[in-house]
Amino acid sequence: PLRSKGIMEGADLGIALDGDGDRVILCDEKGQVIDGDAIIALIAENWQKKAKLTSAQVAGTVMSNLGLEVFLKDRDLELIRTPVGDRHVMQAMQVAGMNIGGEQSGHVVLPSFIPTGDGMIAALQFLAILKEEGLKASALAKRFKAFPQVLKSLRVKDADAVLNHKSFTDAVENFEKKIGSKGRILVRKSGTEPVLRIMAEGEDAKVINQVVDSLIEKAKFLS
Repeated sequence: PLRSKGIMEGADLGIALDGDGDRVILCDEKGQVIDGDAIIALIAENWQKKAKLTSAQVAGTVMSNLGLEVFLKDRDLELIRTPVGDRHVMQAMQVAGMNIGGEQSGHVVLPSFIPTGDGMIAALQFLAILKEEGLKASALAKRFKAFPQVLKSLRVKDADAVLNHKSFTDAVENFEKKIGSKGRILVRKSGTEPVLRIMAEGEDAKVINQVVDSLIEKAKFLS
């Protein structure tokens, strides 16, 4: 709805907040979604140019796209990954003195303004960069290139039994070798329900889809 309405109205930018306003997802004038990873990357780049970063590190989570890690590395910045959850991100930021971090889901933490995530503040920072550089949202967002990422969930009786089964760990290891250094696999259990989350990302979308589907089938067989 955000994408289609924005295009119909000729809007320059779409802003979507969640119920309590601590998360934001943007949409450019072409209807393309700009997620939390892209927002974090572009603000970090801008702040680095202005010497506003308090650390050469940016906080993300294990789910942050590999593209964010590559984007930051190319600018001599390091992505520090934490477990999923904004409290983990904020803890890492406080320990290391970082002033930017967040989650792919749109939880962007900018403690220079407020100690917790605030979707409107993140959106305003993005708008400030647009105005400063005189760009369209699509042109700004184009700087950030996300790697193809596939995430699937599987309900299982015993997540730990699957995760610790040798045939499953061997399969993960073999696929990691297949993807190589330009990709990664993450398998974790949900903290709230009997579900496995299986994610893979890399340069070849077809390959990572095959990897995730194969691991899902392996997990089904073992569960």
